[in-house]
Amino acid sequence: MAATVLFLASWIVLPPPTYLLLLLAVGAPELSVWLLGLAILAGGLALPDVRRSRVARTAVGLAVLAVVPASIPLLQFGAVSRRFDAAMRSSLGEHYLTEVPAAVRREMRQQPLVVADLFRGIRAAGVRVTRAVRFATHDGVPLTLDIYRPPGSGPAPAVVQIYGGAWQTGAPSANGAFARYLAAHGYVVFAIDYRHAPRWRWPAQLADVQAALDWVRANGARYGADPARLALVGRSSGGQLAMLAAYGPGAHAVQAVVIYYGPVDLTEGYRHPPRPDPLHVRGVEEAFLGGTPDQQPLRYREASPISYATRRLPPTLLIYAGRDNIVEPRFGALLQRRLRETGTTSVLLEIPWAEHGFDAISNGPSAQLALFQTERFLAWALRP
Repeated sequence: MAATVLFLASWIVLPPPTYLLLLLAVGAPELSVWLLGLAILAGGLALPDVRRSRVARTAVGLAVLAVVPASIPLLQFGAVSRRFDAAMRSSLGEHYLTEVPAAVRREMRQQPLVVADLFRGIRAAGVRVTRAVRFATHDGVPLTLDIYRPPGSGPAPAVVQIYGGAWQTGAPSANGAFARYLAAHGYVVFAIDYRHAPRWRWPAQLADVQAALDWVRANGARYGADPARLALVGRSSGGQLAMLAAYGPGAHAVQAVVIYYGPVDLTEGYRHPPRPDPLHVRGVEEAFLGGTPDQQPLRYREASPISYATRRLPPTLLIYAGRDNIVEPRFGALLQRRLRETGTTSVLLEIPWAEHGFDAISNGPSAQLALFQTERFLAWALRP
């Protein structure tokens, strides 16, 4: 058992060279508390026999080695959380939370890490979910969204959630735990769909997102949403679409944008892919845009959110993973610099131990930390 735990824990620090190992690198930091417990258990079981058994001594040694990487997220968590708090205050104002109604503040998570949630999951009670509501039909493809509504009545701020998946996979049901949590705490969440590459290439995906936003504007009030208080939340490729919908030509008026590890400069991402490159970034971008940057320079420029960071844009929260081997965190820093130059209110948070897609495990330490700050950012940006 000790060898298995060490193998799994090692992906908290090792860069993954293949897609299957990428899955381990995503999950290992988020399950680090479990791995830490298993390492201690394995060492404890072998300890009584350590003097007379070479196998026991090996097991104890492996268990000790496993404890080191498994401890990293928990050991770093406090300092990183304090740094995030400081970044939020620096960008939004030293006392930004006092602008949020007291009733809203009382309902927010009070700690960035709830240890019990690591084991039981994050609870969200009383949410009403309506599935597969059609908002458009494009090229004969019906496009639908899922709606998560809070227990109460009355107009509530709206959040449009856009899933990731390299523009090729995914469904509105993705990140359902996040949507349920926001709905349970007073938001109406519209989790939308879009057409996938390579069958449908850019800009089909953006057209679908824009159609969804038009539908929410026209119909959101029927579901208790206040379309005048609207935020976009996008992950990975969905983050790229969210930024373009809020930043690009014909942008919809939104009050906030929250991006989890979204691509920012597709040309730079193609020319300098991550090393290692378990998802083969160049192939993903070619499937999405129909060629290389040399073959499709205009498409790469139009599909890069950084191209539109030339004027004041909606308040933006950027959350990136420090060990991301798909969208490197340097892209978040690049966009942050450009946004600051335009006078845009923006916050950049980088989780040092996390990998791309970290919040797939919605109750892990990275997801809890991101949720804690996302909730505060949305409460501030969408306040009445």
